[in-house]
Amino acid sequence: MKRKLSNWAILLCLLFSVLILAACSDGETSQNETDSETGEEPSADNPLTLSFFSADGTEKEFDDPIAKKITEKTGIKLELDYPVGGNDEAIPLMIASGDYPDLIFAKGDIGKLIEAGGVIKLDDLIEEKGENLKAMYGDQLDRLRNSNEDPSIYTVGTYGVQNAYWETSGTFQIQLDVLRELGYPEINTLEDFEAALTEYYEKYPEIDGQKTIPLSLLGSDWRWLITVGNPAGFAAGLPDDGQWAVNDDTGEATYKFLLPEFKEYFKWLNGMNAKGLLDPESFTQTYDTYISKLSSGRVLSVADQNWNFADADKALVAEGKDWKTYAPLPVTLGEEYKSQGLKDYGFAGGWGIAISSTSEHQEKAFEFLDWMASEEAQILINWGIEGENYDIIDGKRVMHEDDRERMNNDADYGKETGVGYYIHPFPRWGNGAVDSTGQSITPNTEQDIIDNFNSAEKEVLAEYGIDNWVDWFPSTEELGISKHGSVSNYTIPAGSDIQIIQQKADDLTEQRITQAVLGDPADFDQVWEDMIAELEAMNIEKANEEMSQMVKNTMELWGTNE
Repeated sequence: MKRKLSNWAILLCLLFSVLILAACSDGETSQNETDSETGEEPSADNPLTLSFFSADGTEKEFDDPIAKKITEKTGIKLELDYPVGGNDEAIPLMIASGDYPDLIFAKGDIGKLIEAGGVIKLDDLIEEKGENLKAMYGDQLDRLRNSNEDPSIYTVGTYGVQNAYWETSGTFQIQLDVLRELGYPEINTLEDFEAALTEYYEKYPEIDGQKTIPLSLLGSDWRWLITVGNPAGFAAGLPDDGQWAVNDDTGEATYKFLLPEFKEYFKWLNGMNAKGLLDPESFTQTYDTYISKLSSGRVLSVADQNWNFADADKALVAEGKDWKTYAPLPVTLGEEYKSQGLKDYGFAGGWGIAISSTSEHQEKAFEFLDWMASEEAQILINWGIEGENYDIIDGKRVMHEDDRERMNNDADYGKETGVGYYIHPFPRWGNGAVDSTGQSITPNTEQDIIDNFNSAEKEVLAEYGIDNWVDWFPSTEELGISKHGSVSNYTIPAGSDIQIIQQKADDLTEQRITQAVLGDPADFDQVWEDMIAELEAMNIEKANEEMSQMVKNTMELWGTNE
């Protein structure tokens, strides 16, 4: 009898143990979305902290006024992380360790995370509780899908859905003083551009006691792509498809450095170097050195994205050197080419913020991202706090003058106040969107941009008889909307033939083109021919074929292939 009682006792103990473990498990599941100690929903007084890695992030605490307001509205506080020293191994290291933050903006490495199972599919969450995201993306939602083989959605954010093109970026830029001094010439071709730089340089070989630099580039790190590689494509009348040239009607893609127009461009750049018009440190200088040179006012021109040299531009204005700031130019190889500076790529999809598969707060993380897509959030992150950054006057939002001044001229404004800081890479409506009252969702309409031009810009624009720099570029309507988006935003499968070949090709072209530009003009043709032969030897044609198929698949996925 004792033996039977003992067995029953053991059985009861086991039963109670299972029930207790189940209860604990249920408690942990429900408390994933609540405070682990009190079980309360996250709030401003008791926030839930989500870790967030951003490949575009910089060192910062989530403690500015906008961050605090976001926490007040959502109960969420972000623990921000970023790639130290521009380390591009952050995502592979996450995958190797299996240690993921709650939210991840991986840029082009999102494919690696998907393959590793490091991020979750968002389709069901979007359907069940993504009202703001569904309203934001509308009929563009399919552009978030991963691929034809795996049409799931893993990311949201990064790019605006409704875009207006009131500014251009990435083109050649020339100092306003050069335009004024030369009597406001028309500059549409590389020949015009070189002539203007040469004439001004001969008149002013020094500026403020330092040697004048006609053209400076930043080809010593990853920015080679945006100051060396991309401008060649823009000069050839190509839109930004990263390392590719794409026929938007057929979907055929070609590794762009194979095109004869690129040889023509870099041969011109080689000539600029031989004539002493190219900064000799263009391929060795650090970013800080580059910005310092631009901030001094002695660099006459650049070929760069606005955001990359914005700090220098603001420094010049702060020092009263408005005439040393830059005007964008629609420069191409010749009159037969058309600048694509105002090209509309449509909603890009592709890259965005993902939720990790190991996060204990997946639903709260999604709810946070969905709130960031709301009208309330979009007004907050774009305009700031009513009464602190803007006022409502006659029913309209009006930015405080000191805020607008700092927004345009103080490089630290966004980081300190949070205004504008949390637009990227979160879900965003886009600068062409309006809210429920018909007001612009951003404080930078075209008229705002025009009003914010410095005194020198306004004088130069008046001399040319235009209101905005974009007026001398081919219009967005004229250029049409891309059917395939931009290849620069595609997620290329890790370890695929195209990924391996393109990486080898990118490494090769960066090295060989740098050598060609800096070398003796007499050697240029041979260096270029050797580079093409090396590309062919690494089977670049296979990469062309696979990228062409990827473009066609994307157009099929988006329904733009008809």
